[in-house]
Amino acid sequence: MSDRTTETQITFSHPFQLSPLVKPLAPGTYRIITDEEVIPGIPFIAYRRSSTMLHIPAIGVLGNTEQYISVDPKELEAVRLKDVETH
Repeated sequence: MSDRTTETQITFSHPFQLSPLVKPLAPGTYRIITDEEVIPGIPFIAYRRSSTMLHIPAIGVLGNTEQYISVDPKELEAVRLKDVETH
């Protein structure tokens, strides 16, 4: 079995800040790319997260550059929940 990569999307209604970023990002829908690796030495197939990346800019936003920023999934979820609570 090999490692795997999944892509999801997360939508923010308000500007948000993550610790790796110098300035807040605009509201919008962003791609999240998660890499996982197989956990060796167990009798069934299981994965552990090896990286989580945020794709910048937001989907549908034109920009001169595209970046993938490594983010902490727990921090990302906390920021998402704060955004939802702000409604």
